[in-house]
Amino acid sequence: MSATSSSTHPRLFPVPETEPSPAPPPAPEARTDVRVLRANRTQLIWGSIDLEAQVPEDHPVRAIVGVIERLDLSAFYAEVGSYEGEPGAPAIDPKILLSLWVFATSEGEGSAREIARLTTMHAAYRWICGGVEVGYHTLSDFRSRRGKGIDDLITQLLGVLMQQELVVVSRVAQDGTRTRADAGAASFRREETLEERMKEAREHMEAVTQEGADETLGARRAAARRRGAQERLARLEAALAQLPEVAETKKRSGAKDATPRVSTTDPEARVMKMADGGFRPAMNVQIATTTDAARVIVGIDVTNRGTDAGATIPMIEQIERRTGVRPQEMLVDGGYVQLEAIEQAAARGVVTYAPVPTPRGEVKRDPHEPREGDSPAVADWRVRMGTEEAKETYKQRAATAETVNADAKTHRGLNRLPVRGLDKTSSVVALFALTYNVLRMIALGG
Repeated sequence: MSATSSSTHPRLFPVPETEPSPAPPPAPEARTDVRVLRANRTQLIWGSIDLEAQVPEDHPVRAIVGVIERLDLSAFYAEVGSYEGEPGAPAIDPKILLSLWVFATSEGEGSAREIARLTTMHAAYRWICGGVEVGYHTLSDFRSRRGKGIDDLITQLLGVLMQQELVVVSRVAQDGTRTRADAGAASFRREETLEERMKEAREHMEAVTQEGADETLGARRAAARRRGAQERLARLEAALAQLPEVAETKKRSGAKDATPRVSTTDPEARVMKMADGGFRPAMNVQIATTTDAARVIVGIDVTNRGTDAGATIPMIEQIERRTGVRPQEMLVDGGYVQLEAIEQAAARGVVTYAPVPTPRGEVKRDPHEPREGDSPAVADWRVRMGTEEAKETYKQRAATAETVNADAKTHRGLNRLPVRGLDKTSSVVALFALTYNVLRMIALGG
């Protein structure tokens, strides 16, 4: 149907007339005199903070600092170079730095940068500082340079525990854990490559030295470049110095690939077989723990050897040096089994509990029967480990030493080392041992 015919078609019902829509009201004029609270991020804000009120009375940080305040820190104060009446800024109280590190380690934090950040944001860290500003460089230097002092505090704390008769050093379990080193897996180089890198590093050092005379470079930037070049040169020199030791180790072990390689980032790290079966740069951390109710750490050591063999005797000597008591029994796993070490321990009056290796070959025999050529100490060890009493005693090893290693890696940040080199690694391990014993002392009510 066309448009014309539809317009003339009769309507079935009337259609109401539509009225035009009213015009919208005029928009209100925008006002510029509104009053709101605006952000002023350039202003200085003053306020009062009650540090005591922010930390509950039962907070762990109070107990940790309470133990540290009971320790003799005179060796730390002896190294402070700032004195009353002399020029120079005052040094940060070593008690603050030690408390920060122990509390941070108890919380599983091992980064100096992160701890420095927490001192401005976290109530417990602010409470430790008590208004003293602490930078990450100061924290890092304290941990790296005070390893011997921290190790001595472990001995001091053990003395306090033994004086209170809270720990008995008679039966000790020792275990090693291979901890991932702060070295790149691809940083290991052969001697020829190291020599080439050394040549390049020396040429770079000469170029940087010449650039230092350029006034447009800036003193701070020139010093940073020179420091970086020196550190690179020092690492390469250290790597070359480690080559003979690595070559000798490979020769003794009979490795298929006898070519020695050393890391250029951490020359003292070694590639070790880890718990998951893989091979990565690592350090071997040794920890000895009492098996009594106290279960405290009485000995620590750090090596770059991938084997635990031969580590028992040095640990026995260390425990006696720390506590004045020689343990009567040592519980170790099969990796420590070394006939000479068993004989040396027996000569010191120490009984060794370690699994007897299963004999190899087609001839089946009882591994607990003495063998021809066994010394009396070794023969006694074989027979002893076949008894039910020895088997029950040996079960305590996993319940003590392995749990401490698990605590270190799972809860205290020792799953990967935050530093490089044996000395700095020893400082980190000593800090963990001190923290662990502080927590044990609190738990024991000491």
